[in-house]
Amino acid sequence: MWKTRKLTDKSQILAYLETDRRYAAYAIGDLEPWMFEHTSWAGAERAGRLQALTLHFRGLKLPALFLMGHNEGLRAIIERELRPERVYFTCHQRHLLLICEFYHWEERIPMWRMVLQPARFRPAQSGCVRLSHAHLDELTQLYALGGGDAFTLLQLEHGVFYGVQMADQLVAVAGTHLVSPTYGVAAVGNVFTHPDYRGRGFGTATTSAVVDELLQSGIRDIVLNVSQDNAIAVRLYRTPNRQPIPGTAGQ
Repeated sequence: MWKTRKLTDKSQILAYLETDRRYAAYAIGDLEPWMFEHTSWAGAERAGRLQALTLHFRGLKLPALFLMGHNEGLRAIIERELRPERVYFTCHQRHLLLICEFYHWEERIPMWRMVLQPARFRPAQSGCVRLSHAHLDELTQLYALGGGDAFTLLQLEHGVFYGVQMADQLVAVAGTHLVSPTYGVAAVGNVFTHPDYRGRGFGTATTSAVVDELLQSGIRDIVLNVSQDNAIAVRLYRTPNRQPIPGTAGQ
């Protein structure tokens, strides 16, 4: 019999997430205070042990729902504790049939969770610029071309962003979805190059600059998500520095 309840104890949540740290990297980062205030957590216990967990993150235009653990426990959570109306899912493939019991898919995106191997990382040479709040208008204009679906001002304020400027115009950017100094994890994202400037290595340069700063700051686990059918992006990221872990996202 499953016992479900809302979760608020960070130490208990972290202990469970640490059982699959790379898969749960984004959720671990959401324990930082500036992220935690946008979250709701619920768990399912059996035999006195937490065996399933959900995280509802409300800090994005389309809220996210993260699933981890036993399907039967997750079913109990969704039925009793936490069932937002419309969300972007992050889950394992084994969770898909369960989700279909409660939600209708608009889109399903098989993803790679890629994990940096720090010992093999070699920073690329670049003339990238460290971006700040002063670059918000330029970032917004660049992302309006199609690359900023998951970008928020909080990410810029608390994360690491680098860009390439040509003739005083921001033409490429890479950043982070989250950075967690407390828990030693970061998620690279918000990578985008203006269509007129692609093929010049700007994506590699900006991503490398972000990763280099994260490593220098002591972050030990750096991950990113990329669609499995995005061949260009996979080629950019799938260097000897990174290894893929399969997963699924959708809404």
